[in-house]
Amino acid sequence: MSHVFPRHTRSVLPMVGRGEGAYLYDTDGKAYLDGSGGAAVSCLGHGDPAVTQAIKDQLDQVAFAHTGFFTSEPAEALAAKLIEHAPDGLDRVYLLSGGSEAMEAALKLARQYFLEIEQPQRRHVIARRQSYHGNTLGALATGGNLWRREPFSPLLIETHHIAPCYAYRGQAEGETEEDYGLRVANELETEIERLGPDQVMAFVAEPVVGATMGAVPAVPGYFRQVREICDRYGVLLILDEVMCGMGRTGTLFACEADGVSPDICAIAKGLGAGYQPIGAMLCSGKIYEAIETGTGFFQHGHTYMGHPTACAASLAVLSRLIDDDVLGRVNPVGEALMARLKDAFGQHPHVGDIRGRGLFLGLELVADRETKAPFDPARKINAHLKKATFAEGLICYPMGGTIDGQRGDHILLAPPFILEDHQVDELVTKLSTAMTSVLGAM
Repeated sequence: MSHVFPRHTRSVLPMVGRGEGAYLYDTDGKAYLDGSGGAAVSCLGHGDPAVTQAIKDQLDQVAFAHTGFFTSEPAEALAAKLIEHAPDGLDRVYLLSGGSEAMEAALKLARQYFLEIEQPQRRHVIARRQSYHGNTLGALATGGNLWRREPFSPLLIETHHIAPCYAYRGQAEGETEEDYGLRVANELETEIERLGPDQVMAFVAEPVVGATMGAVPAVPGYFRQVREICDRYGVLLILDEVMCGMGRTGTLFACEADGVSPDICAIAKGLGAGYQPIGAMLCSGKIYEAIETGTGFFQHGHTYMGHPTACAASLAVLSRLIDDDVLGRVNPVGEALMARLKDAFGQHPHVGDIRGRGLFLGLELVADRETKAPFDPARKINAHLKKATFAEGLICYPMGGTIDGQRGDHILLAPPFILEDHQVDELVTKLSTAMTSVLGAM
């Protein structure tokens, strides 16, 4: 009898036995191709010898030292390497244990920044509908997914939400991508004006929306317009790259493809590739200077932040991505996977959109391709697909509520960057078999 409190009390899960490359194996020996990297985490696959050796070497030195008393060589080296490759303006790294912690820290730093520069009236956060920014209360409040928010709504801070940049459903007939991007970006200015230009502290967004919408990138020009609006009103731009960053979309930081730099950026998942729990918040030199010359103390912290063993693992992951150029595989492998997905599902009567960037790809499922009508949520298409793909030996990330937190289904794919050509074929074949069993033959 288990005493573990699982994610779902009615689920009976297999016991994981080992991991090797792009596969996980249960204790019965069944292999599962990790087509989603867990939750876009395992960018290097499983059992990378360089990363595991770095962890062992660090354990021989010191496993843990509280950051209230010490810094550590792995933390200093990791921060230096991140900033060396970060977007312009980012200058400091606050090391944490995961994505929700990184987003919580980002929100609190934004608030303290305005206290330090004597603009205490700035308190409003604007984000986008159908966003997801983590499960701590502050991060959950910032996210715009109704299904996740609703049970805890009485506990959540006040936040405000505008439309996402979701061309498949939001772009009007006859409207160019550029015009659509400007239209939805300008909703930010309208909301700032409504709340009061001197009352808003931050706008929060994922460069490529992951779990809640299924790898939806913004159209070209959208984030440049957002950046200009934030600058015009003195609002901080916080980019949540927890899922889409660290090479997942083809560049180390996802916002590089959009040609913008944030004031604050949250990263996690691929930062540690699953080998140790780690996340980070990066901020501009301007923000850090306001704290440094003001109170000198960021009123925040966690016991395991800057954990030396986690930092050593993450440094080894970054070295594999950058120095060994594993990152260089993302776009070509992603293009191959996208091509196979389009061949297999491009004319599928229940696949409305195939989208994404790099190795962060999504398929939106529909009851009718012409009208884009979603399936009835009562059919639980995403849940059936998760079960069917897992039975085929494929781990992927089906979710529901794509459109508004209640309606819509999608499948998110985020396989390891080390994926081989034959594994691309295996992934699509297993997904196709599962799709046929749930949705029927074409």
